[in-house]
Amino acid sequence: MKLITLFLCFLFAFSGYTIAQSNKEVSNPYAEMGQTAVLEGNFKLAASHLEKAAVADANNGDIHFTLGYSYFHSGEYAKAIGSLSKAVSLKPERANAYYYRGKARNILATQMNSILSALEKEKLLQAGIRDFSKCIEINAEQNMEYYQNRAMAYFDYGILKEQQTGGTYDKAASELAYKSCINDLQHILDVNPSRKDISDVMKKARVYIANLNN
Repeated sequence: MKLITLFLCFLFAFSGYTIAQSNKEVSNPYAEMGQTAVLEGNFKLAASHLEKAAVADANNGDIHFTLGYSYFHSGEYAKAIGSLSKAVSLKPERANAYYYRGKARNILATQMNSILSALEKEKLLQAGIRDFSKCIEINAEQNMEYYQNRAMAYFDYGILKEQQTGGTYDKAASELAYKSCINDLQHILDVNPSRKDISDVMKKARVYIANLNN
């Protein structure tokens, strides 16, 4: 069952992805080994193979995406951002590359005990919001995961901007971020009103807005 689940996750993340070209043998063995390692859920091994594959085939957007995906699932978020940025530079309409880059940026910006400055966190959160917005722009079916992740990025940005340390305090920007979060959450609830987790975050965002004005 575990292998089946991993395989289905892989198919979702790598929609349309194949390292081998039509009617041709795989010319990059490291890419094939990396793909196999991803299917097995061994992301650190996958990254090790795919690093070599990316050197041998530097203009293959699929390899850079898979490497970024592997870095992401290995907790190497800064490296994931670098590889996924390369992937979108080669394939600008690849929504899942923007998605994982946005998630990596948001994680880096909100990690506990982070050594990043407030300005660096702000830049990461803003870039993450742009990534999720690009996902929504590209994906005609409007995947709700894109809206949910953008909502949380807005929420985290609102928290950052209401902090009166590090020169980030901006009440108006914080309020706007919380309202943008609520708008995205409402979009999800319009599709699926039973999402209690979403309505709970929405209530919290409204409380934070009220506290700003007290």
